[in-house]
Amino acid sequence: MTKTGLFLLALTVVLCGCGSSDSGGASGGGGSQPSVKTSEAPKGDGKISGTIATYAFKGGYDIDFYAQAAKEFEAKNPGVTATVDGDPHAWEKLRPQILGGTPPDLMFPGWGMDHWALAEQGQIFQLDDAMKSPAAEGGGTWGDSFEPALLKMGQLNGNQFVLPYYFNVQGWWYDPGVFARNGWTPPKTFDELLALCEKIKAKGIAPITFQGKYPYYMLEGMLLPWAVSIGGIDAVNDAQNLVPGAWKSPAILQAAKLIETLNEKGDFLTGSVGLSHTESQTDFLLGKAAMIPCGTWLDSEMRKTMPAGASMRFFLPPLVTGGKGDPTALLISIEPWMFPTAAKNPNGAVALFKYMTSLTKAKQFVVEKGTLMAIKGSDQVKLPDTLVEPAKDFHASKTVWSFLARQWYPAMETEIENALTAMLNKDITPEQFCDRAEAAAEKVRGDSTILKHKV
Repeated sequence: MTKTGLFLLALTVVLCGCGSSDSGGASGGGGSQPSVKTSEAPKGDGKISGTIATYAFKGGYDIDFYAQAAKEFEAKNPGVTATVDGDPHAWEKLRPQILGGTPPDLMFPGWGMDHWALAEQGQIFQLDDAMKSPAAEGGGTWGDSFEPALLKMGQLNGNQFVLPYYFNVQGWWYDPGVFARNGWTPPKTFDELLALCEKIKAKGIAPITFQGKYPYYMLEGMLLPWAVSIGGIDAVNDAQNLVPGAWKSPAILQAAKLIETLNEKGDFLTGSVGLSHTESQTDFLLGKAAMIPCGTWLDSEMRKTMPAGASMRFFLPPLVTGGKGDPTALLISIEPWMFPTAAKNPNGAVALFKYMTSLTKAKQFVVEKGTLMAIKGSDQVKLPDTLVEPAKDFHASKTVWSFLARQWYPAMETEIENALTAMLNKDITPEQFCDRAEAAAEKVRGDSTILKHKV
């Protein structure tokens, strides 16, 4: 692939939502080693001075916390000016800056930018030396302060290029008040789910709604977790790695059939396929549906519009009895922060991010923003009720994994989502869904201009 083609790939915009001992998570692969030398990379040590410019994705958690941390960092480092700016489409704002060689010193573009291609092209720093440098507080190295499974998700060819900050856990949600009043308990298996759905429908409530306008919610909330439960993590890793036939595997086909079963039995709220994320989530909170798949950003996203008396709690997608998968498998996503090699003050940026990822600041973020952080011990605070189960599940998980193909191969992802919608509309069968997904993967496999990655 040409240098120009690779760099253009790095700036491809993709759709984004609002992400151990047996990690199914990310280790971007493929291509040659990046040209950035480790010795050139900043470590955030020595005297810090000058202006440090940060640009961040402005989503459900806003950028106010980063701005406040920057002010605190300024106070601790006389002679430093730390600015923070952001946008809901940060990747679009950053694209011309990167192309023009004038990027910020620290950036969080969200999941709309292919940071693996940026790393391959030498546009972001390799951080291995920085990971070995002292942490901002508490002793030890900076790298040791991160959860290792999450840190691994920012590695390319074994080298660190992307750093996690907060992370999302994917699962299902229910209103504990509604469940308690009806004597229901969250289902642990698919068979229990089917039995519960009948009880819920008998009360005149739809069992499940979903964010139909954004099919990746169902892809990551139902189909892929069930494929992992049925066939093990390799079933999804093979699909991500473009192994021929992987999207037509028995595990993925059976997972698709489970969705069809729910659809045929009338277990989905009528019209869900046409709902946005906020519309479906509002229906859930209004009690029109008893359960919904979503990540741990749900509370932050809906907090301001939460109906009086409503509440939400997390549980893992019901397991498929007899499956080969690890029952503790957990689908997560990290939020990628990085340091452009063309930055004017990369050493200052690393020092600032060290401060932002200190245990003190990480605990503050958990409490103030209601999400989990990638820093060890950051959940040792009074967690919001919505985070108690996700935190417990994260620490219990032996298989932490992430679905990165959505970012790596956006055209393939779009076709898979379209096929999933067609199946939900009963226009195609689960077998035809798998055929379309496999055809989309084959198209990527056969295109030599697309940079390939490997879990």
